[in-house]
Amino acid sequence: MIDDVIRLREEVAMQIKALNGLKQMAASYGFDISRPAANAREAVQWLYFGYLGAVKTQNGAAMSVGRVSTFLDIYIDRDLKAGVITEDQAQELIDHLVMKLRMVKFARIPSYNELFTGDPVWATLEVGGMGQDGRSMVTKSDYRFLHTLVNMGPSPEPNLTVLYSKRLPENFKRFAAWISVKTSSIQYENDDVMRPVWGDDYSICCCVSATQTGKEMQFFGARANLAKCLTYAVSGGVDSKTREQCGPAYRPVEGDVLTYEEFMPRFMDMMEWLAAVYVKTLNLIHYMHDKYFYEAAEMALIDTDVRRTFATGIAGFSHVVDSISAIKYAKVNIIRDETGFPLEFETEGEFPRYGNDDERADEIAVWLLKTFMAMIKKHHTYRNSEPTTSILTITSNVVYGMFTSNMPDGRKAGTPLAPGANPSYGAEKNGLLASLNSVAKLPYEYALDGISNTQTINPDALGHDDEERANTLVNVMDGYFSQGAHHLNVNVFGVDKLKDAMEHPEKPEYANFTIRVSGYAVKFIDLTREQQLDVIARQAHERL
Repeated sequence: MIDDVIRLREEVAMQIKALNGLKQMAASYGFDISRPAANAREAVQWLYFGYLGAVKTQNGAAMSVGRVSTFLDIYIDRDLKAGVITEDQAQELIDHLVMKLRMVKFARIPSYNELFTGDPVWATLEVGGMGQDGRSMVTKSDYRFLHTLVNMGPSPEPNLTVLYSKRLPENFKRFAAWISVKTSSIQYENDDVMRPVWGDDYSICCCVSATQTGKEMQFFGARANLAKCLTYAVSGGVDSKTREQCGPAYRPVEGDVLTYEEFMPRFMDMMEWLAAVYVKTLNLIHYMHDKYFYEAAEMALIDTDVRRTFATGIAGFSHVVDSISAIKYAKVNIIRDETGFPLEFETEGEFPRYGNDDERADEIAVWLLKTFMAMIKKHHTYRNSEPTTSILTITSNVVYGMFTSNMPDGRKAGTPLAPGANPSYGAEKNGLLASLNSVAKLPYEYALDGISNTQTINPDALGHDDEERANTLVNVMDGYFSQGAHHLNVNVFGVDKLKDAMEHPEKPEYANFTIRVSGYAVKFIDLTREQQLDVIARQAHERL
């Protein structure tokens, strides 16, 4: 009777109690979910009760639905063949489920909303994908879920995700792309890189993270600000805003020129320190969460013995890459204040920037990801969970930027960090395809929690009408994902529309104006003004 066995018994007891509570909840609505669902309507209803029980019993940041279209399609197809329902009624069932998912609300504290604005639920729901045997897993219900964006208009929830493969049926790819062109509400993830790791029965939890359905759970870990870590390497761990010794008191850079040979050992030491503090902090959080707020209802619906992953993340990725590139390939002068503190940087000469398909910068990006992941793996993780990482920021890139000082790549203090794995603002000089090529070089096996890439494309860059734009977008994604890229958020609109929506949010056309940001979708008018300006400042590609 060791600790792990005692803990498991206690957790299973809580899960059994939660299942009884779930049954009582459904009974209060007049349903007996202790018996199997007999038809499509009951299958949808039973599924929703499971989700409802989970969201009622925890105030989770991300409450994902999973990959349910194929499961529900079995019931719907059977009822259609039996003449029990019509196609219109089948679509209505899916519409109603999506409607309920759109209605989920949580009580959020103000600091939460600063990081994750727009009240996201991350009711992530997947369609598409291929089977291990080479067959497409696309069903009519995959189309039905996408069609809800036509029937009910665009919406951030559920977080609709297409598991993309070049081998998917062409009609399905074109339909999904057409929906993206019309609504900017879908994200795409590469089924061909996830399937070998997770099998063909996986779901997306939270934003972009794959997990075997019903067999795994993830300890979510937000992200570490590597951009700020870089500035600490120069200042010797002293924070530029507070002038407090926040990091270890390593020797700061003392000269007036920041050389590659002097900087890199300091940066490596500071990253090692950050990785250790990061993992220890997450261990404390997850231990206390399980102790005081165990998620019994949700855990009751998956296997008893689960695989656990320990998710971490990186913020400020592209700024660190470009800053290292500037230090290596140009001359970076340190501008100090009257106390000698390194307050600003002045870079002389040209240097390669990540996002232009330039191997000199892109190899730094690959090195940074691999190096930080290796540092994370050195440390013990809660419940012996498997460490993973992501390059994903949500909308927290704005808040992280507020507390990050000037950087050698030219980014100014207090300005937003570039989101996710996106290149730095203004860095992309060679068009959309070159930018995609750079991001595609990041190896998924070192970031199994996801590599988020959000792109905004002017409609005219894709074609003259929506059909041509959809076909062009399919070609772009076929090429991008065939290189091993993991993720793509697609926005199809111009900057002028964003500016008008910011200045005139009262216009009816902007009430449901949905955009993709790093990891989720949000109504643009629900963002703070700082976040709206951040979105406007991002690269909107006028050409491929």
